[in-house]
Amino acid sequence: MITPLRWDGARLVLVDQTRLPAEEVERACSTWQEVADAIRSLVVRGAPAIGVAAAFGVVLAARASHARDFEAWQADLEEAIKGLAATRPTAVNLFWALERMQRRMLAGRGRPVEETRAGLLVEAQAILDEDLAANRAMGAHGATLVPAGARILTHCNAGALATAGYGTAVGIIRAAHEQGKLALVWVDETRPVMQGSRLTAWEMVKEGIPHRLISDVVAASVMKGGEVDLVVTGADRIAANGDTANKIGTYGLAVLARHHGIPFYVAAPSSTIDPAIPSGASIVIEERDAAEVRQVAGRQTAPLASPVYNPAFDVTPAELISAIVTERGIFRPPYHFT
Repeated sequence: MITPLRWDGARLVLVDQTRLPAEEVERACSTWQEVADAIRSLVVRGAPAIGVAAAFGVVLAARASHARDFEAWQADLEEAIKGLAATRPTAVNLFWALERMQRRMLAGRGRPVEETRAGLLVEAQAILDEDLAANRAMGAHGATLVPAGARILTHCNAGALATAGYGTAVGIIRAAHEQGKLALVWVDETRPVMQGSRLTAWEMVKEGIPHRLISDVVAASVMKGGEVDLVVTGADRIAANGDTANKIGTYGLAVLARHHGIPFYVAAPSSTIDPAIPSGASIVIEERDAAEVRQVAGRQTAPLASPVYNPAFDVTPAELISAIVTERGIFRPPYHFT
């Protein structure tokens, strides 16, 4: 199985996703600042994976601090937590994991710092292990939605690389493949950073899953041609009402799926649900560097003088989502996650 991130006893080791598919190399992070840079630069990406990486970033900060008392040690960790939280604003798993690590730190007040430091590593490893278990549970639940001989369209990368392993949307695809239900996966290239063509297609090849890569603009045509039975995507944040933020282009696919009478499913761990956000209107959408749009594979494809709008995500309204799959089961509209 693809292992996108692991703790080697002293460092967080990441598959460098910016180098895929041409090169399969790892990057080792020895400081929380290196973890933050890896998250910001998309070396590690995908909401669950970002949360796991950030948790281990806190572990690295705890190990690096030379503070002699709890208050000073806490101040060092709070600085790291703040820095990690500032890397990407949309994926709620990042903040969920950091809040969990912060609670574990504060629970150690009055205890030896070494004991609390060890507890933080236990907590980070638990976040990783729980995510992997959640992905497998999601796959099992979601596979029940997949008919025999299914042709599934997916967008961006919600596979092992976006998680602690196995995947969310791709976890459902994997489970369906393991059960012999899958005929084909349509893989959107996912402009502008090409997570579909670079990462999801790479995972499909690695796992021997039948697939065809398409440009984003082809999705409507294969739907119209009756060649798609369902759409499955991941999520970076789900509001209390079911509105879902995911990679830019997801909303358009949901509209197309509704027009063509195709079920549109979202798969995400329950940590992606943000009950504090009543609707998608409150979700902060990250805007990324204009160079991602002006260039393809480092080659300039647009005038430098052309202004660019480059949102990383869009929000799909709950009424366009047929069901949301989490490790707790399958939720259908109207969405109530409690």
